[in-house]
Amino acid sequence: MIRAIIVEDELKASDLLKTIVEEVSQGEVEIVAVCKNCEEGIQQIKKLQPDLVFLDIELPDNNGFYLLEQFAQPNFSVIFTTAFDQYAIKAFRYSALDYLLKPIDEDECYQAIQRYKAGNQSEQKKSIRNIIENHKNKEQGALQKLALPSNGGLDFVVSRDIIKLIADSNYTHVHTKDKKLLVAKTLKYFEDILDPDMFVRIHHASIVNLNFIIKYHKGRGGYVELTDGSSLEVSSRRLHEFKEKFIR
Repeated sequence: MIRAIIVEDELKASDLLKTIVEEVSQGEVEIVAVCKNCEEGIQQIKKLQPDLVFLDIELPDNNGFYLLEQFAQPNFSVIFTTAFDQYAIKAFRYSALDYLLKPIDEDECYQAIQRYKAGNQSEQKKSIRNIIENHKNKEQGALQKLALPSNGGLDFVVSRDIIKLIADSNYTHVHTKDKKLLVAKTLKYFEDILDPDMFVRIHHASIVNLNFIIKYHKGRGGYVELTDGSSLEVSSRRLHEFKEKFIR
């Protein structure tokens, strides 16, 4: 039995989520408490020690990130629930954490629970610590760490240290200053979450960090030289966007 807590301030939303979770989990998930704000959530998590928390981001007395910050070593996993919030969704994806968009869809809830059951709980807890650290760092203008799912679990890299990303079907080769990783994510996934002021997609198969470009060579689309000694083609279709970012 998976013991879970819902932290959600809207009564209709929490009732609906509780009903959906209990139905799609077929009795495998027991909702042991429903909390309407951060403080109540913190108290009940400490008291009841759940396996899983369904956590709304926007709460009346604070937000979900604040709640997580109160647990230095969280011993629970999280599935976030949120209305569309671009920053929050990017934060979840940056740390490889699951989320459900409101209104909650039954199939998506079922899939999220299945991913939780199949996942490595210690890795999920590392992801929670990462999103807490990233949220604090964002407020301080500091570095952000990106969670990269690989064969060995999760690798956490500072996004600013990524030199280039190369597509390989449904995988991506991520090249940093220190290492190379094969990640089970598409290039489009990274294009959506990486800082657009730092990274640019120069080809259907590659994204580069502007800070690691040594020189651009003109041509139909041209090509760039990078600090790691490699050269990458710039497609003519993406040349305008690249020049706008590189030359400014």
